[in-house]
Amino acid sequence: MYRINIKARAKINISLDVIGKRDDGYHDVKMIMQTINLYDKINIKKIRKDEIKIQTNLSFLPVDERNLVYKVIKYLKEKYKIKTGVFVDLYKVIPVAAGLAGGSSDAAATLVGMNKLFNLRMSMNEMMEIGTMFGADIPYCLLRGTALSEGIGEKLTSLGRFPDAYVVIAKPGINVSTGFVYGNLDLSSIDVRPDTDKIIEGIDKGDLHQICNNMGNILETVTIKKYPVINEIKDYMMENGAIGSLMTGSGPSVFGILEDKHKAYNLAHKLKVNNIAKFVYTTTIFNS
Repeated sequence: MYRINIKARAKINISLDVIGKRDDGYHDVKMIMQTINLYDKINIKKIRKDEIKIQTNLSFLPVDERNLVYKVIKYLKEKYKIKTGVFVDLYKVIPVAAGLAGGSSDAAATLVGMNKLFNLRMSMNEMMEIGTMFGADIPYCLLRGTALSEGIGEKLTSLGRFPDAYVVIAKPGINVSTGFVYGNLDLSSIDVRPDTDKIIEGIDKGDLHQICNNMGNILETVTIKKYPVINEIKDYMMENGAIGSLMTGSGPSVFGILEDKHKAYNLAHKLKVNNIAKFVYTTTIFNS
């Protein structure tokens, strides 16, 4: 095999609860993650010169050791003594720093691609262990589908099949620091949390309305206070056809879940023409 093409799919948080802060500074979380059909395209190929070369369609994206894809390839080349060079064409569609795990998904897809391209015979567990070294979301991005994530994100439990739905993603023209959000999270003031058990029950029953009625992300208590536009987008989505809307991750992206294709595209169109969000995407649920 000379080259391989991989899709690196985005994720959304159907729920995000923070249980407490650990002694090591990290937070214990309990969240439901869902893969969607919004993806970056990664083309990995072997080259003669023993080097790692990355090109991307985004001029501001680093293509050296600051890039997770580069870090993963460098680690695998050293671990498995790969002397062949590697060239990566990374075509970004998932917006950067958006709460959609774009970078983590790229790293996960790179692990899968390198495993196949160089016949490394890594198991899923081995890839997950390596992934954890580079980011807490990478193991989930390897698993994909619908999953409960606990601990610092490394404890994963696959859930039932998420009901088919349309998903509208809207990212306002702001960037949010995950460190800032967690650093300013006051767990003692949280009085409303997502009902994770009810959401899982809704997934098992295939009841999209039960899922949406119990969604929640407690990081909104920090992010919305600093960036009210996030709440404005949520309200706009609910007023224009969404049966549920939530900020994903630490933000700033917001998603809306809709049952009807035409309503989804109409909502996306309104978000664009009214300049409510900088980036708007319409996609669907991905079930692995």
